[in-house]
Amino acid sequence: MKYKNWLEEWLEVFVKPTNKMQTYKKYKGIVKNHIERNLGECELENLSAEILQQFIAELVSENLSTNTISGIVTVLKLSLKLARINEKTKNLQINLMVLPKTHEKQISCFSKTEQQKFEKYVSSSSKSKLFGILLCLYSGLRIGELLALTWKDVDFVKNCIYVNKTCYDSWENGKYVKVLDAPKTDNSTRIIPIFKNLLPKLKEMKKNAKSDFVIEGRTNEGISIRSYQYTFERMLKKLGVEHKGFHSLRHTFATRALEVGMDVKTLSEILGHSNPMITLKRYAHCLLEHKSEMINKLSKISVI
Repeated sequence: MKYKNWLEEWLEVFVKPTNKMQTYKKYKGIVKNHIERNLGECELENLSAEILQQFIAELVSENLSTNTISGIVTVLKLSLKLARINEKTKNLQINLMVLPKTHEKQISCFSKTEQQKFEKYVSSSSKSKLFGILLCLYSGLRIGELLALTWKDVDFVKNCIYVNKTCYDSWENGKYVKVLDAPKTDNSTRIIPIFKNLLPKLKEMKKNAKSDFVIEGRTNEGISIRSYQYTFERMLKKLGVEHKGFHSLRHTFATRALEVGMDVKTLSEILGHSNPMITLKRYAHCLLEHKSEMINKLSKISVI
């Protein structure tokens, strides 16, 4: 059996029925764009750890990012492990594959001055959809979570937001459409307190709402991710702020939260991380100023 035939069966029979549609489409894209053209014609029984490692080396030579390569190897391992369970292959040692070294991405966030520019611009704008930028700055919401929010998810009694879904753009019938889906992970389902300074505007938006979605678009389906990213990019350009991705708003929230003394466990729960160690590792550099302040408190006992 050729590997490409098994990949097709694996995707349709094992992946599609048991995973989020976004995961299925992601794996299918990896198979089509990377694996089939290199390994698709190989017989499953002829695949070896040496052939797979050579494939990984070729991916590295193409200057693909470590995250991209990691995603490709994940598909390799999952599909071949199931092939072995289903006795499509017997002797392949999947765990012998060696990944290139990965490096933690440099966190990119906006400065306090840039953040203040955003706040003044959005507060003075008549476009209520821009309010989502402030909501992310003071909650750490991902863009998919923000644009999936409906008014049913906003509790004005307890003053909190219930994050229980996300969305993504899918290319269908020649255009991007917004698709609602389950949260990124189990930990992504969470409750986030609403920053009190945002409550008046949020209540005003609810009163004037013409859609179920908090961030309204031109249709009842709300606004697509790509469209909102364009809106954000135009705002950066208008304000003369260096371009950073929308996700930098989430990093900015985490950075500011640590700067004002929020404990890592609380921040981890607000961000939807599986444990505080992930948060600490990702934002450790943000604590440098705080660490310096703590060390310099030793001057109270020093005789130097």
